Amino acid sequence: MSPSAEPFTPLPADQAVAGKARLPLGWRDACGKLLVPLNVCRHENLYATWKCDDERHAYERCQYDDYINRMKQLEKSERLKRESQE
Repeated sequence: MSPSAEPFTPLPADQAVAGKARLPLGWRDACGKLLVPLNVCRHENLYATWKCDDERHAYERCQYDDYINRMKQLEKSERLKRESQE
């Protein structure tokens, strides 16, 4: 993700979809929408890891981008806090 790109904004899974897919509450985060097809693929392929690479990569990339975005927001808020104290 380039620095000039827009901030990452993933969409969480709908509560009805997440409930039907039996996602635990802890996994219903911003990338939950990508976890549903990954779990379906895993179930259909009996957890053969190489058959769901695309879905897994998309989910892990979403998790990574979300983490990077949160760290940037934290850094920005800490910088603003330091500047206001000076």
